[in-house]
Amino acid sequence: MVASPLTAMNGERAVVFFFVFRVLSSLPLSLLPHALSLSLLSVFSLFVEIRADGSLSLFKTRPGASSGIMLGAVTLPTVMLSKLIQLSRAFSLQQIEIGELEHMTMQFWAASACCCGVLIFLSILMWCAAYNKNPHFSCSVWDAKFSLSCVILFSVVCCISLATISHTGFNTALKLLWLLCHGFAAVKLIQHLLNTFPCCASIGEALLLTSGLVLYFGDMLACTISKVCRLLVSPELVSIRYGIKRSEIGIIIQGVLLGLLIFSAVFKFVIHLWEYFSRADNSESRKNKEIRRSLIFFASLGFTMIVVSPSWMMIVLDFDVHPILWIFQFVLSEPLKRLSLCIYWLGLIYASVLRFYNISKNSKIERILLRKYYHLLAVSMFLPALIYQVWRIWPLGQLVHQFMSAFTDHRDSDILIVSHFSLLLGCALPIWMSSGFNDRPLIPFAGILSLGIGDTMASMVGHKYGVLRWSKTGKKTIEGTAAGIVSVLAACSILLPLLASTRYIATQHWFPLLIAVTTSGLLEAYTAQLDNAFIPLVFYSLLCL
Repeated sequence: MVASPLTAMNGERAVVFFFVFRVLSSLPLSLLPHALSLSLLSVFSLFVEIRADGSLSLFKTRPGASSGIMLGAVTLPTVMLSKLIQLSRAFSLQQIEIGELEHMTMQFWAASACCCGVLIFLSILMWCAAYNKNPHFSCSVWDAKFSLSCVILFSVVCCISLATISHTGFNTALKLLWLLCHGFAAVKLIQHLLNTFPCCASIGEALLLTSGLVLYFGDMLACTISKVCRLLVSPELVSIRYGIKRSEIGIIIQGVLLGLLIFSAVFKFVIHLWEYFSRADNSESRKNKEIRRSLIFFASLGFTMIVVSPSWMMIVLDFDVHPILWIFQFVLSEPLKRLSLCIYWLGLIYASVLRFYNISKNSKIERILLRKYYHLLAVSMFLPALIYQVWRIWPLGQLVHQFMSAFTDHRDSDILIVSHFSLLLGCALPIWMSSGFNDRPLIPFAGILSLGIGDTMASMVGHKYGVLRWSKTGKKTIEGTAAGIVSVLAACSILLPLLASTRYIATQHWFPLLIAVTTSGLLEAYTAQLDNAFIPLVFYSLLCL
């Protein structure tokens, strides 16, 4: 039986529904099909989550966490839709070209296709389990009709929207095929992630990561295909308009991530090959094997980052010099600012690792408070700019691993430490996504404000002084949530005048800001998901409106 709306609605779902409603209420009439599709996706994901909670044992998910399917399914499409609203304002002011608007439209539908594909996959899994008479599942004709209706309506709305930005039916068919590939890739990837890293993430967290990876690398693939077609064949053959202007920094970031992805596969292959040929040699000491593996690691990494990744960068963008030389030129073009910033980064990393690791070993501070030192470090790093992370490889890998392990919590496992990297991405993503047109001054600071300030203050105040809990089973307190909301508003009241006193001139009304801060604070209080990943994206979306 399907639960009634009142019994099915909990705190997390209520906040997610309000989040979606807030974005939909800000849409212009030109984006009405997008509003309908996001509404269908929200209802469908809620239905799948209700059916799955407490019974979906087909994957080994993170213990103690709910499935989080609804939050994971609507977050990225809502982010894309908020960005589309912002670009629509820019287009009405004639500050961007139509190509950027069409590109973001494709990004929205691609993100929606990824999430919808995974939802269909989860529904099929539950139906198959019910067909096999699994006692944990039940299925009805109404369930099948409801799911099928959502999928059909979503597909119809998608076709209508794509037809409005396509010149021919063939163009529309190619775009639909492109979206279908996104959905299929998302299904395959989430299966791989949940099976390769058991008990490391909930389904919602894996869905957010899956849709993000497929969307990001799908954009890179489309950009590459577009550039190659324009160079070798003819611009008219490029059906998906990915020829928007891209900055050198954006291409370098994409190239580095692509290089890391390629490097992981290459390194694994080389290691397996080396172990196969050296299997007979058992006399080699463990230390020598570790050193040799490290040398292979650094050699593979160097080749990928110096040869393979820059080659892709120079294909998709016309660099005058090698991308690595361009980075040095970029840093040295303003040595007082950029070189000083690099020195500041190195000094801060060195001091923080020594200081915080000694605190973690000798102090009796509880882990929940100790982890906030890492948040303060992220704020210190991201306020001036972005940071880079190190892998666990000899000779420094063990020290880095010990440092990071000292700040883990119940959401991390022996297989994978996710909270640190999600914190870094949560702070960095709003900065990356705010490049280009931006009429809201606080958007780049969404991760720093919500995680570095709001989440830190909520945890510290809630742990020290919290009495009133949001739920009987949860640990989050009303006092902590209130402290997080007030601290973010206080930081905004300081930050906005500082931005106004500089070259940055933009509008940020206080009532929408209050709604954004409160919504993200309530989500942090109610969700059992990895808040480092979801809260910055939710806050970013609401700031775009």
